[in-house]
Amino acid sequence: MASIFTQIINGELPGHFIWRDEYAVAIMTIAPIRSGHCLVIPVEEVNHWDDVPEETAAHLMRVSQKVAKGLKAVYQPKRVGVMVAGLEVPHTHIHLIPVEALGDFDFSKQKPADAETLAAEARKIREALMNMGHGEANCG
Repeated sequence: MASIFTQIINGELPGHFIWRDEYAVAIMTIAPIRSGHCLVIPVEEVNHWDDVPEETAAHLMRVSQKVAKGLKAVYQPKRVGVMVAGLEVPHTHIHLIPVEALGDFDFSKQKPADAETLAAEARKIREALMNMGHGEANCG
């Protein structure tokens, strides 16, 4: 059965996209730790991050860097943290989280976000990315 991320990528479930290209998407997480918390996901469904094909893995990191710059522009955090946990969904995904301190990586702080809030956050990030010349952010 397709993962929840594959279903979102295929349009079978709703998602708040901030990036979409042939190999990767970035979406807002429905249970953010902090505003701007998003996920970079390969289109190809691969359970373990260390099994992602090398070229796709490199592409995911390039996309993560670009999205992080959008997050910095919108939220002006001290850092944009990166985490690959892989426990929640059996489809590789990279968490990007605007952070001020190490404690901001605490997944016990996740709270469900409503669709309106996620849509507004996604819109701000897409706009920042498009202003940086990233047409892949024109996906909302």
